[in-house]
Amino acid sequence: MTTLPRRPPPAASRATDRPGDTSPFALALLLRRAHWRAAAVMTEALRPLGVELRHFAVLLVLVDRGPTVQRDLAAATGSDKAGIMRVVDDLERMGLAVRKTVPGDRRVRAVEITPRGVELFDAAHVAAEPLAERLVAELGPGGSEQLTGLLTRLAHPAAGEA
Repeated sequence: MTTLPRRPPPAASRATDRPGDTSPFALALLLRRAHWRAAAVMTEALRPLGVELRHFAVLLVLVDRGPTVQRDLAAATGSDKAGIMRVVDDLERMGLAVRKTVPGDRRVRAVEITPRGVELFDAAHVAAEPLAERLVAELGPGGSEQLTGLLTRLAHPAAGEA
C-alpha cells in the first residue's frame, strides 16, 4: 500500500492573482494576467492586418536592430529555433521579411524587414494606439508612464541587480 506524503500545514497565504494577494507568487501571477490582457488588446489591433503578435514581435526586433540572424531573433523574442523558423517562414510568405545570406558565412541567414513589412509595422501602431489608450485608461493621469517606468526597471534591472 502506497502512503502519500503528509501535506504541510496550510500556508497563511496561497498564491492567487486577486487584488490583495500577499503570497510570494502574487507579482508574477498579476504580471501574467496583465500580459494576457495586453496581448489580447494588441491581438485585436493586429488581426485586421493579418498578423499575429508573434509575427509583430519579430518585426519589432527587425525595425530596432536591422537585419538579424535567426538565432538572435529567437533569443530576443523568447522563441525556440523551430518557433522562430515558422514565424520567419510566415513573414516571408506574407512579403514582410526576407532571409539573406550573411557575408563570410553561407550557412547563416539574416532576416531583414521589407518595405511592405515597415508599412505594416507602422499601420499596426496606428491601429493599436486607441486600443492601448483604452487599456491603460483606468490608471489615471501619469499612470501609464509610471507603470512603464516600473516595468522597465523590473524587466531591465541595473547591472548587478539581476
